[in-house]
Amino acid sequence: MLRTLIALSAIVFWSARSIAAERPNIVWIVLEDCSPKLGCYGDRDAVTPNLDAFAASGVRFERCFTHASVCAPSRSGLITGQYPTTLGSHHMRSKLTNPPPLWIETLRRSGYFTAWPGKTDFNFDVPKGWVDTVADWTKKPEVLPKDKPFFAYVNLGVTHESQARATPEQHAKNTVRLSAEQRLDPAKLALPPYYPDTLAVRRTVANHREDLTAADHRFGDILALLERRGLAKNTIVLCFGDHGWGLPRGKRWPYDSGTLVPLLVRFPNNADAGTTRTDLTCFLDLGPTVLALADLEPEKPRPGRILFGPKREPAPAFVVSCRDRMDEAEVCGTNATATSATSARNCRTSSI
Repeated sequence: MLRTLIALSAIVFWSARSIAAERPNIVWIVLEDCSPKLGCYGDRDAVTPNLDAFAASGVRFERCFTHASVCAPSRSGLITGQYPTTLGSHHMRSKLTNPPPLWIETLRRSGYFTAWPGKTDFNFDVPKGWVDTVADWTKKPEVLPKDKPFFAYVNLGVTHESQARATPEQHAKNTVRLSAEQRLDPAKLALPPYYPDTLAVRRTVANHREDLTAADHRFGDILALLERRGLAKNTIVLCFGDHGWGLPRGKRWPYDSGTLVPLLVRFPNNADAGTTRTDLTCFLDLGPTVLALADLEPEKPRPGRILFGPKREPAPAFVVSCRDRMDEAEVCGTNATATSATSARNCRTSSI
């Protein structure tokens, strides 16, 4: 009898290990304040070789939009799978006192190890024990388990708007790894037609673009880490910006320049390599998609859809984004992007 119990326990143990091994690791790499100004999106001024190679080995989304064009409202929707206007987290800044359950908690309860170091910025306090670790797994990869699947997030902050306006000394520090060939001549950069063509504007744009190249170096480091530790073969990597670049008419504004972001996804063994997706996609899709990739059933009803796999759901007719109060500035706006058209509406609720 004892031998039978031991044998059954061993079967259950190894079956659990086998099931865990079959479920993929999932990594999110977030580029702060980043529009799709990458070489893989056809941008001629971009110097992003690692991101471009990554895109060639996976799936590139051409029409991925955030639901809010500034950090905290955007991220509150990312982690909850709900519109900030539904939650009440749509102001920048504000603090939601009764946030809903987070999809990452569902992932954790299912057996995933969860790592979320650094920036949260959800416009609400995270629940106690919401993830397994907040240690920076890119610097301490030993925190990632070998006996169970994991979800790991990392935020690359060098592209934040503040760094585009950094002092020359700080910019040199941010971009120390750039080669001479990767440095940009501000005079040769293409500017948006609504920007004044001045030296200050060109220098700021050049700074941001060189910061993006610095992030590309860091991105390459993270991919190399996954390879060295033998994790890449069972890891799905998603890389995206949290909203548009932190320059005028980008971040904070509900136009494509503030809401359209890069979204790149690589599967193990480079499955679907070189695929380009043009279906409308939004950030509220990412949570349900992660759960589906982990062989879990996302709750319904929900505004987001599943992007991959046998449970993939059809694209919506349109996606919606908005902005509301930005600190003391009460300037509101909405944007609806459909398959072939975009409609934007701005309003001022009080004098500024």
